Amino acid sequence: MEMNKETLEKMQQMRLQGMYYAFKTSLETLRMESMTIDQFVSWLVNSEWDDRRNRAVERAVKSAGFRYKANVEEIDFSIERGMDRNQILRLAELGFVKEHKDLFVTGSTGTGKSYLATALGYQACLKGFKVMYASTARLMGQLKAAKAKGTILLELKKIERMDMLILDDFGIQPFDAQTRGLLLDIIEDRHGKKSTVITSQVPVKDWYDIIGEKTIADAILDRIVHQAVRVELTGDSLRKKNIKKESVYL
Repeated sequence: MEMNKETLEKMQQMRLQGMYYAFKTSLETLRMESMTIDQFVSWLVNSEWDDRRNRAVERAVKSAGFRYKANVEEIDFSIERGMDRNQILRLAELGFVKEHKDLFVTGSTGTGKSYLATALGYQACLKGFKVMYASTARLMGQLKAAKAKGTILLELKKIERMDMLILDDFGIQPFDAQTRGLLLDIIEDRHGKKSTVITSQVPVKDWYDIIGEKTIADAILDRIVHQAVRVELTGDSLRKKNIKKESVYL
């Protein structure tokens, strides 16, 4: 018993939490007696492996800064909104991230653009990719503040390291001279090296006008438009539909 206690203490000191709880459970339930030595060691190692993986996913999801929880398994394909089930499931395999391609998700408000982008971002976290979710307008505001403080290069490097950057609600607010330049920096750093997911109520054909300033708009769109995968959602707002459903039962 004393040896087992010392073993548990050493596991905690070495931060082998998964192994610690597995070994502690085996002592309480006598599970070890039903296993061979090889099976028991394998079980301990797998317990530690699973625990570390789960904690890594939790850290990745927290670091991504998602606005809400979403996952691919809960996407409702029964609603008529132009969503191709096969295309979404292929996207969930994350081939576009591995190939460093961009993804555009467009459609009117409430059609599920942000949910889809977040679900794919969560899937990327599960697969070990570094993900960052950001409202486009809020991110631009934060970068402008960083530029004023002299920390802009650190912020841009952080964004550049992300395997997937989700720019949500692109085009909600117009770009000024400073934010146009920041957007170009982001796209330039990531082009051909990382994947950027953009959601927008504005059709891609109108992005030129939203960005403004011909030279910069050309530079940005030339890098992202031609090679991007596109998902265009249609139909009415899902939020409005839910309100109508609830009103029926009131």
